[in-house]
Amino acid sequence: MRSSFVRRYKLMVSESWAYKSVVVAGGISALEDICRRLLAEAAENDFDAEEIFAIHLALEEAFLNAVKHGNKENTNKEVKIEYLITPGKFDVSIADDGNGFAPDAVPDPRCEENLYKPSGRGMLLMRSFMDVVEYNEVGNCVHMVKYKAGAGSSE
Repeated sequence: MRSSFVRRYKLMVSESWAYKSVVVAGGISALEDICRRLLAEAAENDFDAEEIFAIHLALEEAFLNAVKHGNKENTNKEVKIEYLITPGKFDVSIADDGNGFAPDAVPDPRCEENLYKPSGRGMLLMRSFMDVVEYNEVGNCVHMVKYKAGAGSSE
């Protein structure tokens, strides 16, 4: 997954920022530690409280989806996290061992007929709080980017 991630997004790595990859086995509790680590790195790169809140919400939704929907809560399956946090950008990909899904087939929770259905809201929140949210063809990997205010999308 790393080589295509780096090649596709043409990421530059310097001494001040480094691409990282983590594989986490188990359930949501195992992902809480990596979530804290990613948020701490965002804070170290001077993302403000509002940006960190947005990243936190999106990460929790993506992790929950990976464990609950992707891996069907099977603690023998893994979640792979690849990320690059720079002074201007928080870039993360989260992949599960599941069969994937069709993101465009998830009903819009804002439509009247879906208002009381308990699904689809996490994807809506991720799209609302991150600048980029995209899925691989299979649907078992989400890639998200949050640009620091004023940094733009050129980094």
